[in-house]
Amino acid sequence: MRRSDREITEFEEMIKIIDGCDVLRLGLSDGNYPYIVPVNFAYEVTDGQLLFYFHGAKAGRKYEMLQSSPYCSFELDIPLGIKLFPERKAVTMSYKSVMGKARAEFLHGEDKKRGIDLLMSRYPQTSHFDYNTASLQNTAVVKLTVTEISAKANLP
Repeated sequence: MRRSDREITEFEEMIKIIDGCDVLRLGLSDGNYPYIVPVNFAYEVTDGQLLFYFHGAKAGRKYEMLQSSPYCSFELDIPLGIKLFPERKAVTMSYKSVMGKARAEFLHGEDKKRGIDLLMSRYPQTSHFDYNTASLQNTAVVKLTVTEISAKANLP
């Protein structure tokens, strides 16, 4: 990391940033160009291992790319505003961010339902929503096992 003064190394602080994010940006490889797609997510930490969960259709570019290669990257951020320094004629953006690499796995059966339940419980609007479990057969649920993680912040 180029700016080590902004690096966050404590895992608990990384989790606090993740808690403040609504969207995870998933980075997939597609030949010459990366493919970045935002997804709603849930997460859990099991025996010190960070796991993310998201869902989507069982068709389309994201699904096909994850089927061909389970390796991906991810990014989450919280923008905190722009700060102007008129005396120096400088500008900076304040933020907190987490990024890393992961291995994706499509879930099935009870693991798939558990993944959706975690997603539903993460958002206040859906935490007690009685969703149609029959729709799970047409839904892909993916677990990301984090293999690398880093975080940094430029605080106001």
